Amino acid sequence: MRIEPLTRQAFAPFGDVIETQGAHHFTINQGFATRFDDLCKVDVVEGGEVKVSIFEARPRPQPIRIDLMERHPLGSQAFYPLQDEDWLVLVCANPREAGTYRCFRATGRQGVNYARNVWHFPLLVFAPARFIIVDRKGPGNNLEEVMLEKALSI
Repeated sequence: MRIEPLTRQAFAPFGDVIETQGAHHFTINQGFATRFDDLCKVDVVEGGEVKVSIFEARPRPQPIRIDLMERHPLGSQAFYPLQDEDWLVLVCANPREAGTYRCFRATGRQGVNYARNVWHFPLLVFAPARFIIVDRKGPGNNLEEVMLEKALSI
């Protein structure tokens, strides 16, 4: 599977790229900080609320075995790294069609916001890493997983 750079345009069918480059910003705190607003659209439905979490991720054995995909039907899910280290983002239109998979290499200054119902693989990091996560909490089942009949690899 080919790994491509993460860009707003390439990732648009799957959600938002979260990065400060090119984003609307302004100076705050008496000139000692810059605020970047509206970096992604947080989308929750059916009585949900927004929650903020921190995930700690570890690298998977190489080659990386892709044997499941997941999606969240009741809300978007945003990931932003807390260190400046590259990481991978794997998405697809249909988990049962290998030709629909796309793998992006994100920088440590880029995050993603998976749109509702976008199939994706869990966090893929090259070294232990921490991420801030913004997603939905509330009633209903917001996780759907599909086990692949034939595993893929990166």
